[in-house]
Amino acid sequence: MINRSLARGLFLAAVALFFGLGALRYPIGRMDHAGPGLFPLMISILLGLVALATIVRGVVTGGPAMSFQYKNIGLVLGALCAFSLVSRWVNMSAGIVVMVFIATAAGSNYSWKRNIAISAGLLAIAFVFQKFLGLNLPLL
Repeated sequence: MINRSLARGLFLAAVALFFGLGALRYPIGRMDHAGPGLFPLMISILLGLVALATIVRGVVTGGPAMSFQYKNIGLVLGALCAFSLVSRWVNMSAGIVVMVFIATAAGSNYSWKRNIAISAGLLAIAFVFQKFLGLNLPLL
């Protein structure tokens, strides 16, 4: 049976490879004049290094066997769907709060105080993205 660390490492390696190969379709440029493919390539290389370390740790130390918690997978997918629907019909701020409160039900302990803190942090990040980066986010 495959252990969790090895599975995480293999998944991260697949993601790094996917985005790294996608970045190669764009011009890389030079370090003093970066092209559009340089940043995703650098991030995928760093992710690949993390994946390699995780794979080595999984092979060397082992760990608990991999198991699927279908209820938790359903809660996280439901939270993403709820975020999309609430963002579309109400606004993104309400969508963020709904997503946090549903997704944290997948954890081992549930704290509404922690959910409020997480929601406030995510809303602050979204407002920074809207105001300082000029992203068109329907927050209010």
